[in-house]
Amino acid sequence: MIEIEFENDTLTPALQRLADGLLDMTPVMGEISEGWLENTINRMLRGEQPDGQPFAPRSPVSLEQYAASGFGAVPLFRKGWMRQGLFPEYGSDFVRIGSNEPQSAVMQFGASQGEFGRTSRGGPIPWGDIPARPYLGVSDEDETMIIEELSEWLMRTAEGKS
Repeated sequence: MIEIEFENDTLTPALQRLADGLLDMTPVMGEISEGWLENTINRMLRGEQPDGQPFAPRSPVSLEQYAASGFGAVPLFRKGWMRQGLFPEYGSDFVRIGSNEPQSAVMQFGASQGEFGRTSRGGPIPWGDIPARPYLGVSDEDETMIIEELSEWLMRTAEGKS
């Protein structure tokens, strides 16, 4: 076995800074969480899923109800609770976006008529099928942003500027 040891006044400290930075990536995870949250909110405002497909349209009955109350046809747009309820979480090795809003899981995964029981008058909850409208996820735009943030952070870290 041959062992070669290399020391360089510039390269060795830069590699050590990178190694140290990789142990706690909290700063870059925070930057990624902000960009991901912003992209998610912008997609919601455009009525798009993370894969770029439009949200499932509202049913004719829902459209009638929303038109009567002055709201438009774009799902997840009525009062903004879903967007305002989004929050990022991050740490040394993770990033996630979540929501405390009770309807968030229904919007992400959908629900069948009556899936949540009945009202006091015996009506189904929900009163009709709700199609899934995935709004949480990683889009192509998110992937690009994440790679850019990581690349910039690695360069700053190696240079001792992070």
